[in-house]
Amino acid sequence: METLLAIRRSLRPGGRIVFESRDPERRAWLEWTKGNTYSAAEGDGEGAVESWVEFEAACGGFVDFIGVLVFERDGRRVEQRNCLQFRSRDELKKSLEGTGFVVEEIRDVPDRPGREFVFIARKGQQGRTQA
Repeated sequence: METLLAIRRSLRPGGRIVFESRDPERRAWLEWTKGNTYSAAEGDGEGAVESWVEFEAACGGFVDFIGVLVFERDGRRVEQRNCLQFRSRDELKKSLEGTGFVVEEIRDVPDRPGREFVFIARKGQQGRTQA
Protein backbone atom coordinates (compact mmCIF):
# COMPACT_ATOMS: atom_id res chain seq x y z
CA MET A 1 0.00 0.00 0.00
CA GLU A 2 2.83 2.42 0.84
CA THR A 3 4.23 2.14 -2.68
CA LEU A 4 0.87 2.88 -4.27
CA LEU A 5 0.34 5.84 -1.94
CA ALA A 6 3.78 7.24 -2.87
CA ILE A 7 3.03 6.81 -6.57
CA ARG A 8 -0.35 8.51 -6.14
CA ARG A 9 1.27 11.46 -4.35
CA SER A 10 3.76 11.90 -7.20
CA LEU A 11 1.10 12.00 -9.92
CA ARG A 12 -0.65 15.10 -11.17
CA PRO A 13 -4.45 15.15 -10.97
CA GLY A 14 -5.75 12.67 -13.54
CA GLY A 15 -2.30 11.07 -13.88
CA ARG A 16 -2.13 7.36 -14.63
CA ILE A 17 -0.22 4.33 -13.46
CA VAL A 18 0.22 1.42 -15.87
CA PHE A 19 1.79 -1.86 -14.79
CA GLU A 20 1.64 -5.56 -15.45
CA SER A 21 1.34 -8.42 -13.02
CA ARG A 22 1.45 -12.16 -13.53
CA ASP A 23 -1.79 -14.09 -13.24
CA PRO A 24 -1.44 -16.46 -10.26
CA GLU A 25 -4.18 -18.75 -11.57
CA ARG A 26 -1.85 -19.77 -14.39
CA ARG A 27 0.72 -21.15 -11.88
CA ALA A 28 3.66 -20.26 -14.15
CA TRP A 29 6.12 -21.21 -11.40
CA LEU A 30 5.49 -24.87 -12.19
CA GLU A 31 7.40 -24.25 -15.44
CA TRP A 32 10.44 -22.79 -13.62
CA THR A 33 12.81 -25.69 -14.21
CA LYS A 34 16.35 -25.83 -15.54
CA GLY A 35 15.02 -27.38 -18.74
CA ASN A 36 12.59 -24.51 -19.35
CA THR A 37 14.67 -21.55 -18.16
CA TYR A 38 18.29 -22.45 -19.05
CA SER A 39 20.42 -19.94 -20.94
CA ALA A 40 24.13 -19.32 -21.46
CA ALA A 41 25.96 -16.13 -22.34
CA GLU A 42 29.50 -14.82 -22.45
CA GLY A 43 30.44 -12.79 -19.37
CA ASP A 44 33.18 -10.16 -19.51
CA GLY A 45 36.33 -11.95 -18.34
CA GLU A 46 34.32 -14.90 -17.05
CA GLY A 47 33.85 -16.99 -20.17
CA ALA A 48 30.49 -18.66 -20.54
CA VAL A 49 27.97 -18.15 -17.75
CA GLU A 50 25.04 -20.55 -17.49
CA SER A 51 21.84 -19.50 -15.74
CA TRP A 52 18.45 -20.95 -14.88
CA VAL A 53 15.64 -20.80 -12.34
CA GLU A 54 14.38 -23.64 -10.13
CA PHE A 55 10.96 -23.55 -8.44
CA GLU A 56 11.04 -24.59 -4.78
CA ALA A 57 7.63 -24.07 -3.12
CA ALA A 58 4.38 -22.12 -3.26
CA CYS A 59 2.18 -21.22 -0.32
CA GLY A 60 -0.58 -18.63 0.07
CA GLY A 61 0.35 -16.55 -2.95
CA PHE A 62 4.09 -16.63 -2.19
CA VAL A 63 6.47 -18.53 -4.47
CA ASP A 64 10.03 -19.47 -3.47
CA PHE A 65 12.59 -20.15 -6.18
CA ILE A 66 16.34 -20.25 -6.75
CA GLY A 67 18.25 -18.38 -9.44
CA VAL A 68 21.41 -20.28 -10.41
CA LEU A 69 24.58 -19.02 -12.14
CA VAL A 70 27.47 -21.31 -13.10
CA PHE A 71 30.75 -19.75 -14.26
CA GLU A 72 32.64 -21.83 -16.83
CA ARG A 73 36.01 -20.31 -15.94
CA ASP A 74 36.20 -21.86 -12.48
CA GLY A 75 33.02 -23.93 -12.18
CA ARG A 76 31.75 -21.66 -9.38
CA ARG A 77 28.01 -21.99 -8.73
CA VAL A 78 26.14 -19.04 -7.25
CA GLU A 79 22.58 -19.47 -5.98
CA GLN A 80 20.19 -16.69 -5.08
CA ARG A 81 17.06 -17.54 -3.13
CA ASN A 82 14.02 -15.44 -4.03
CA CYS A 83 10.39 -15.07 -3.05
CA LEU A 84 7.68 -13.48 -5.18
CA GLN A 85 4.14 -12.67 -4.14
CA PHE A 86 1.49 -13.39 -6.74
CA ARG A 87 -1.65 -11.31 -6.19
CA SER A 88 -4.97 -11.95 -7.90
CA ARG A 89 -6.68 -9.52 -10.22
CA ASP A 90 -9.24 -8.69 -7.49
CA GLU A 91 -6.56 -8.17 -4.82
CA LEU A 92 -4.65 -5.75 -7.05
CA LYS A 93 -7.82 -3.87 -7.99
CA LYS A 94 -8.79 -3.55 -4.33
CA SER A 95 -5.32 -2.20 -3.43
CA LEU A 96 -5.49 0.38 -6.21
CA GLU A 97 -8.98 1.53 -5.24
CA GLY A 98 -8.05 1.55 -1.55
CA THR A 99 -5.24 4.00 -2.23
CA GLY A 100 -7.31 6.43 -4.27
CA PHE A 101 -6.95 5.14 -7.82
CA VAL A 102 -9.77 4.55 -10.26
CA VAL A 103 -9.16 1.37 -12.27
CA GLU A 104 -9.94 2.29 -15.86
CA GLU A 105 -9.04 -0.96 -17.55
CA ILE A 106 -7.45 -4.37 -17.01
CA ARG A 107 -6.07 -5.79 -20.25
CA ASP A 108 -4.38 -8.97 -21.35
CA VAL A 109 -0.69 -8.70 -22.29
CA PRO A 110 -0.66 -8.89 -26.11
CA ASP A 111 2.55 -10.91 -26.46
CA ARG A 112 1.79 -13.25 -23.53
CA PRO A 113 -1.98 -13.77 -23.61
CA GLY A 114 -3.46 -15.43 -20.54
CA ARG A 115 -0.25 -15.02 -18.53
CA GLU A 116 -0.37 -11.47 -17.18
CA PHE A 117 -2.67 -8.53 -16.54
CA VAL A 118 -2.01 -4.93 -17.54
CA PHE A 119 -3.64 -2.48 -15.11
CA ILE A 120 -4.42 1.08 -16.16
CA ALA A 121 -5.51 3.24 -13.24
CA ARG A 122 -6.05 6.98 -12.85
CA LYS A 123 -5.41 9.13 -9.80
CA GLY A 124 -8.82 9.74 -8.26
CA GLN A 125 -10.15 12.90 -6.63
CA GLN A 126 -8.37 14.39 -3.61
CA GLY A 127 -9.79 13.48 -0.23
CA ARG A 128 -10.80 9.96 -1.28
CA THR A 129 -7.60 8.23 -0.29
CA GLN A 130 -7.94 5.49 2.27
CA ALA A 131 -4.74 4.54 4.09
